[in-house]
Amino acid sequence: MSDRGLSRRQYLTTVGGTAVTLSVAGCSGDGGSGGDGGSEQTITAGTAPGFPPFEMKEGGELVGFDIDLLEAVVEQTDYSFEGWEEFEFDSLIPALTNNNIDVIAAGMTINEKRDDTIDFSDPYYSSDQAIVVRADGDFAPESLSDLADRPIGAQKGTTGEGVVQDELVGQEITESQYNAYDNYVLAIQDLENGNVDAVVIDVPVANTFAANRPVEVAFVYETGEKFGFGVRTDDDARQEALNAGLSTVREDGTYEELTQKWFGE
Repeated sequence: MSDRGLSRRQYLTTVGGTAVTLSVAGCSGDGGSGGDGGSEQTITAGTAPGFPPFEMKEGGELVGFDIDLLEAVVEQTDYSFEGWEEFEFDSLIPALTNNNIDVIAAGMTINEKRDDTIDFSDPYYSSDQAIVVRADGDFAPESLSDLADRPIGAQKGTTGEGVVQDELVGQEITESQYNAYDNYVLAIQDLENGNVDAVVIDVPVANTFAANRPVEVAFVYETGEKFGFGVRTDDDARQEALNAGLSTVREDGTYEELTQKWFGE
């Protein structure tokens, strides 16, 4: 992966203004108090199902790349993994800062706005944004300008929503033409039903939907974003443990096994 060995601070410095442009509104919190504080060494993780293949429900079970990766990472630390809590994506940062969870594992992009509220592990995945349309339709956009005057969907609090708000609303589409969803399963269902003409979503997630539903990727909008595990700003111990665990699972082949399992890479 291109993010191998790249620290969170190096990544933020590298992307600079681009990260600010792609920052997502609504991800705020009061900073939280958290940290170990001499308490038992445990980790409770939060995620937002409906983002395949990173996190999803199959037969009532929580599965996905983030699920397997975080659990493998924690196994390499001195922490005990306590389990998962499920939230809507835009509720994850408040849950973290309010000490309801210790780590966010939800395909969350590292950007300056979020980094003002929480901290991140080193990056563990790279992505761009895909514009997804109906496979049997006649709408075949090739650039963001082709989305003009069309109803467009994205998930609340995501980078996809950031692209829509920053690049489309007020320029190519009106605010009323943007449809925000609690998760991407609902967005893709609305696309299939003809209620929106395109959905903006992370590339690997778009490819998963395209392989299983009558939708396809029209084009890719390059954002160069990186995903990281979110931790509280005062939780240096867990952050350092996660970084060490990530390094170990990369070196021992576990990371490659999981990417092959979930992305065929």
